[in-house]
Amino acid sequence: MIVNNLSNPEMILERLEELKDSEAIGWMEKYGITPENAFGIKIPILRKLAKEIGTDHKLALDLWDLNYRETRILASMIDDPDFVTESQMERWASDFDYWEICDQCIMSLFERTKYAYQKVIDWTKREEEYVKRAGYVLIARLAVSDKKADDDVFISFLPLIQKGASDPRNMVKKSVNWALRQIGKRNRDLNKEAIMISNEILHMDFPSAKWVAKDALKELESELVQNRLKRIK
Repeated sequence: MIVNNLSNPEMILERLEELKDSEAIGWMEKYGITPENAFGIKIPILRKLAKEIGTDHKLALDLWDLNYRETRILASMIDDPDFVTESQMERWASDFDYWEICDQCIMSLFERTKYAYQKVIDWTKREEEYVKRAGYVLIARLAVSDKKADDDVFISFLPLIQKGASDPRNMVKKSVNWALRQIGKRNRDLNKEAIMISNEILHMDFPSAKWVAKDALKELESELVQNRLKRIK
């Protein structure tokens, strides 16, 4: 029988056990999803569950500490960004050890906090692979979600992207590329800026930088993107 009371971690764990997909746990590793503990539950199901739970900052903190893939993703989905502290963001980011939890946390929560732009500056300078990735994922997400931000904000991030392009680690270089492409798809002026910095990155003497630039230019200069940007006022 499905439990309806989802107000505490124990009840949520019971629900997750009911929803467990053992087969999914097996294939997650193929996609670089490597949590220490997991139920194998798909993201759309977790979103539905998060909606059922509702916003709850204290419960989010408790769920994070349980250290299951699903409880941590749920924590990012139900937390209230207005109550998230900078120290909480640092603590959670230090726990990132695979790309999915990093990206889910950024997309579901961190990009909506008042510390988002500061964490771009802080985290893109860090050496830990997934903390650094988090900084660039924040850039990518803010370029999409913050419709009111001035172009100058994103132009100021381009040197961070250029510097990060030399990082050979797969999870970092992919996030650098993602950030660059999202800035370049925001509007025509930023597209020109992103293409210009991509060409500079292309001439850097690092294989990762050349990949970042070539892949970004392929999309940013494409007919599809250029035609879409022409329609943006």
